[in-house]
Amino acid sequence: MNYWLMKSEPDVFGIDHLQAMPQQTEHWDGVRNYQARNMMRDQMKVGDPVFFYHSNCEEPGIVGLMRVSREGYPDFTAYDPTTKYHDPKSDPDKPRWYMVDVTYERHLKRNISLRELKEYADGPLTDCPLLRKGNRLSIMPISQEQWDFILALE
Repeated sequence: MNYWLMKSEPDVFGIDHLQAMPQQTEHWDGVRNYQARNMMRDQMKVGDPVFFYHSNCEEPGIVGLMRVSREGYPDFTAYDPTTKYHDPKSDPDKPRWYMVDVTYERHLKRNISLRELKEYADGPLTDCPLLRKGNRLSIMPISQEQWDFILALE
């Protein structure tokens, strides 16, 4: 099993949006970074736990839990010129972009802020990709030890 953190802006698609979806499940579309795409396409498996992280907001942080409920498949928004994620170079016969489906598990008891997580950057979260300078990926792996430590902060 792998552990993940996925970022989204709460005003675009936040944890409340996911919770309100039919079966509390939605595809995680629009990822246009090859490294993140590769993780979704090649590494994410059904049942993998995921932290839902709100980014680009007043208090960025981990706000909930979800699970991967469908493994990587072509991101159909890349082919649709009416979507903001359209990629005219994408070809359905040779997909460039992938997505996974995620299912809501629960809100955390409290928001675990980025500011708070940074307090542990020289300790239990030393190698956490979220805390690495310059890391702007919207999807990142989390070790089981990091996962357990972060959940214990709740």
